[in-house]
Amino acid sequence: MDQNGDARTKRKQPPTPSNERPMKQMKPENDGHGRNGTYVASPELQPIEDPSSHSLDSSIEDLPSAHIAAALQDTAEWQKTIEKVVKSVVSIHFCQTCSFDTDSAVSSEATGFVVDAEKGYILTNRHVVGAGPFIGYCIFDNHEECDVYPVYRDPVHDFGILRFDPKAIKYMPVTPLLLRPDLAKVGVEIRVVGNDAGEKLSILSGVISRLDRNAPEYGEGYSDFNTNYIQAAAAASGGSSGSPVVNQDGYAVALQAGGRADGAATDYFLPLDRPFRALELIRNGKHVSRGTIQTQWILKPFDECRRLGLSPDTEKAIRTKFPKETGMLVAEVVLPQGPASSKIEEGDLLVQVNGELITQFVRLDSILDDSVGNKVSMMIQRAGENINIELDVSNLHDITPDRFVSVAGASFHDLSYQQARLYAISLKDAGVYVCEAAGSFRFADGYASGWLVQEVDNKPTPNLDAFIEVLRGIPDRKRVVVVYKHLRDLHTANTSITAIDRHWHPKMRLAKRNDTTGLWDFSTIAHPIPEVPPIPRRAKFIRLESSSYPEAVDIVRSFVRVHVQMPVKLDGFPKANKQGYGLVVDAEQGLILVSRALIPYDLCDISLIIADSIFVDAKIVFMHPLQNYAVVKYDTSLVNAPVKTPKFSSEFIKKGEETIFFGLNQNFRPVVAKTVVTDITTVAIPASAVTPRYRATNFDAITVDTNQASHSACGVLVAEDGTVQALWLSYLGERTSHSGKDVEYHLGLATPMILPVLKEIQSGRTPKLRILNVEFQTVQMSQARVMGVSEEWMEKTEQEDPERHQLFMVRKVDSGHEDGLQEGDVLLTLNGKLITHAPDLDLMYNNDFLDAVVVRKRREMTLKVPTVPTEDLETDRVVSFCGATLHRPHQAVRQQISKIHSDVYISSRARGSPSYMYGLSPTNFLTHVNNVPTPNLDAFLKEAKKIADNEYFRLKVMTFDNVPWVATMKKNEHYFPTIEYVKDSSEPLGWKKTIHECEEGGAREEAGPDEMELEASHDGAPEEDVQHVAT
Repeated sequence: MDQNGDARTKRKQPPTPSNERPMKQMKPENDGHGRNGTYVASPELQPIEDPSSHSLDSSIEDLPSAHIAAALQDTAEWQKTIEKVVKSVVSIHFCQTCSFDTDSAVSSEATGFVVDAEKGYILTNRHVVGAGPFIGYCIFDNHEECDVYPVYRDPVHDFGILRFDPKAIKYMPVTPLLLRPDLAKVGVEIRVVGNDAGEKLSILSGVISRLDRNAPEYGEGYSDFNTNYIQAAAAASGGSSGSPVVNQDGYAVALQAGGRADGAATDYFLPLDRPFRALELIRNGKHVSRGTIQTQWILKPFDECRRLGLSPDTEKAIRTKFPKETGMLVAEVVLPQGPASSKIEEGDLLVQVNGELITQFVRLDSILDDSVGNKVSMMIQRAGENINIELDVSNLHDITPDRFVSVAGASFHDLSYQQARLYAISLKDAGVYVCEAAGSFRFADGYASGWLVQEVDNKPTPNLDAFIEVLRGIPDRKRVVVVYKHLRDLHTANTSITAIDRHWHPKMRLAKRNDTTGLWDFSTIAHPIPEVPPIPRRAKFIRLESSSYPEAVDIVRSFVRVHVQMPVKLDGFPKANKQGYGLVVDAEQGLILVSRALIPYDLCDISLIIADSIFVDAKIVFMHPLQNYAVVKYDTSLVNAPVKTPKFSSEFIKKGEETIFFGLNQNFRPVVAKTVVTDITTVAIPASAVTPRYRATNFDAITVDTNQASHSACGVLVAEDGTVQALWLSYLGERTSHSGKDVEYHLGLATPMILPVLKEIQSGRTPKLRILNVEFQTVQMSQARVMGVSEEWMEKTEQEDPERHQLFMVRKVDSGHEDGLQEGDVLLTLNGKLITHAPDLDLMYNNDFLDAVVVRKRREMTLKVPTVPTEDLETDRVVSFCGATLHRPHQAVRQQISKIHSDVYISSRARGSPSYMYGLSPTNFLTHVNNVPTPNLDAFLKEAKKIADNEYFRLKVMTFDNVPWVATMKKNEHYFPTIEYVKDSSEPLGWKKTIHECEEGGAREEAGPDEMELEASHDGAPEEDVQHVAT
């Protein structure tokens, strides 16, 4: 498994396909957890691979066992050994279900081997078992499968132990590999037997070249330290983490752990001395004691030690006692405020511990592990001077987090020894570590983890217990000041204001690791405090006094700041929060028009800041299906400020007209520029192929001649007398495939387009629009003639619109469209009106049917074209199942696809979840569960409830590109319960949340909006648990 790393070292992770739209495949996509291990074979060390092992699409079960074609050049002894060893080796498929400590949520593959067949223990790497919640299963050589549960993960060293049920393996005898750390010697020929490059079994040969290498550093993720590593030339690659390194007699002499990321055929193995001790203690039901003085040591050769001040007498004593040794242990990192902080300094040479000369990590570890809670005496040498010190040995498990708290959408735990050692900071009162920066604690700088929160609401939060007490007393929606730092930049204290969300995420939950069950137990530790009712506030707007257009710039009183927070990720929208500006369209009623690039759907919190001073919440009143705007409403009784209703022009602005551009730039500062309308053209925002999401279609866009406009996401075109002629909005476009960035377009929308809808909303009605669900594109006269439009119609077109000689052709018909317009039709008239520019189409809004004259395949014909209601276009029901977010295919999907396969559409998925592990991808449709058709969410939920927890089931899946495939998945109700949100106007939040299936003591929240967040709690509620999401 790959971790974040530098150019030198890598972890082993299976290769994965690209992250374009998922093809038909069984393997999950790249989990973004670091570099892929690339397999490079050196000529003299040719690995033995099955010829069929390169196809990514072959499922794991299709692969023949590698030992049958074992190394042809191997001797008979090696072949015999390998045939015996492979029966002990297992392929591990696992998820780390949420971000915790140094690890992100991830789904991956690795290797392990049986070390106790009676009790069912498997040895693998610590970066596989992980520090946080884990689910996984292992596959034996004969393709029998069983679940595995963590028993132990070392706080520092890269090994962990998993437990399986030996009775579950019925068709082959399970044999353990014996651990023989003493047989690892330079020159020994070895084989690495494991799940190499994601294949089931590969056997790689090599020779041990060094025993005294320092532990490799993998960058900012988890790294081993305070141990020597064994180096060999073997060139193992992705998925081989945890493979046994065996000698010719079939003994495990080391554990595969890492290698070089630059393709060099060098691998790093962990010696088995400490795993052997831990295994013996666990076998006997004893606690694995681990001691620490919070100091990182590294091995340095004698020549470097001499430069650091090693005296000749000491060197002679050590070389005499250990004639084969070539170096000594030197202090590298001493944690501030730790047991050794005032006694050991970086660069000190370790000479003796408890009177015994020490040059090896294994012996130092052994003494510390046996001295937890006691003192040890040490002799160190600093600049040639011997110094005797006495140190308290603390418990390493105490500074390795085994619990986390989820509150307000984010997750927190105490700072770990791993992180403190990497950045050389004190573990005492460092602040609480944010392992999942989401919800109310999504800090703007973009990092999802690595933050240390030091103060909340002006109260210090030095550790997790203090943090829990502070958060326990904060009411819902209260805005508090948070002081925090990032581990990468501890010089800078950041301060931000956030609203604490205790309505979408009402309960504060504590998750605690349970090594007996191998699960994490969740419990509710605090219920929400209700919101304090807001009180009216007064404020004044800024005045732009130096402007030459005082009436025009007075529009500043009509702009309000808008902040939108999305607790659940829907409709393919890429962000979990957005901020920008909206335009007041009715100050008396508190109506504000906002771009749909800010408010994509109505499962969200909307907060306004009026006059840069007054916070007030808003609710959605209306969302336009085509023209990229939503109208929201706030309580005007809470705002005592001179908010202005602008005057809107009822005439369309014309090309070449002079106007004043007033906008708000990227820094949210007002900008003013006299400008000219350069073009008005019919556009459709490009579709995003990878992630279909809302986009504006069939509208006339205005462009202006000022570069301020391209930098401003919100604004207006306003006449000198203050009349608003057009709105300037941000339009969310496509996601570029090469950079993965989302494109935003800034364009103008003429005010007459919004006035009919606005009048209806002002009169207290919600507009019920009907639309032609087709996408048009313009055709010029030359094209129209070729397509069969008569000269008579062309002449009429030229007279109707002298500025633009154009007609509309149907580019795409939405799926599910009844008989009517077809792709390629040239539209001439609707209800007798010649259609030459986009506003002409507005007559569709109030008609069930339209009489259309079209030219189809060079024939003119009259059609009765149905329109569709827009009320049911917005998503009003969401189901979170096994980490996948399911809902009806939203409008953007229907615009891009020719046939809707099912009303069960995957909008997003959580990393580290079963849906990620078994390869379900966003944009897939689920058509059957266990061969029963599931045309809609009701049918899907009915079948999903029949599946027992931890049981396999089959899904028939259809990709966006109409490729059917079958997925098998295992349900996990402990970490990924089935949760449903249904739109319900009687609820305070407008949505009702139902938890359909969960495990008592399991998680009670869906994965968060960034696909990496998990929340948990414990209620002991019945199977159908309806939660009213109340503030």
